Amino acid sequence: MATLDHSLNFWGILSETKRITRANSSNYLALSILFLLPLSFAFVLHPFIFSYSAPDPTIPSPRKSNLVIAVYVFFVFLFSIFATGSITYSTFHGFYGRPVNYISSIKSILSSFFTLLATSIAYQITLFNIFSFIWLVGIAVYQYYEGVDSNYSLAFVICMTILILVVTFCFQVEWSLAYVVVVVESKWGFNSFKKSSHLIKGMKWIALSLVLYYGILTVLLASTAYLGGVNGGWGFIIRTVFVLVLMTALMLHCIVAYTVLYMYCKVLHGEMAFEIAEESAADYVSLPIDDGQVPRVLYVVPH
Repeated sequence: MATLDHSLNFWGILSETKRITRANSSNYLALSILFLLPLSFAFVLHPFIFSYSAPDPTIPSPRKSNLVIAVYVFFVFLFSIFATGSITYSTFHGFYGRPVNYISSIKSILSSFFTLLATSIAYQITLFNIFSFIWLVGIAVYQYYEGVDSNYSLAFVICMTILILVVTFCFQVEWSLAYVVVVVESKWGFNSFKKSSHLIKGMKWIALSLVLYYGILTVLLASTAYLGGVNGGWGFIIRTVFVLVLMTALMLHCIVAYTVLYMYCKVLHGEMAFEIAEESAADYVSLPIDDGQVPRVLYVVPH
């Protein structure tokens, strides 16, 4: 059993995320430069890469364009796994005040790389199959009712868009802890999805809030990055640097926040008794541990 204080909410998670990143700033800075900054560059270059790789009717073979896209996707996929594995590892151990540096964080990638890779592939394949099924059913319904109403085409597009968005959000909430489970518990694939769905019970509104929060911020940054295209001059350079810095910080806080949510969910489901017993023989322990300041936020009290 555990007693949780009032900070077990969306704002409490954001507050702890901010505190943890500050308490381990040097480690997170190194990991951000190594893995997240390149991802931010890829994010900024996204419209230019795909614009360059757009089909050209004057070129008989699209192999060069396909190769550029393949390299780009591989780069993003690879560095996303590196960042997720190392930052999740750092955050999890940082909760207990264990010494963590960027060397040990980077080494942790070796133990979670292939399981994160397999889990990510399973996630993409599952969503692709679900969306394909939705579209097939939608097209069948559309063809059945085609010609009944001239406004049906617009209604069909709107309904399909809403349905896909709802399904996407549902899966993002249910499986929001899957990658943390892979790193911390060494469960992967559908086992990590199952464990995430179990842990997120009772915390779905908080998870949805995190999904919307980081999703909206990402869209705003994307609008800032792509607005106006390449105009050249200092304005473009300043805007690019601004987006790079904010995107790097946003991705870091996102990974840390979901690890914090994972820890809260573990406590809520009574799955941290053994870890707590190992870390403290006192009547209670606060998570995350204090960093030389006032301990607060989450208290686990044995009953």
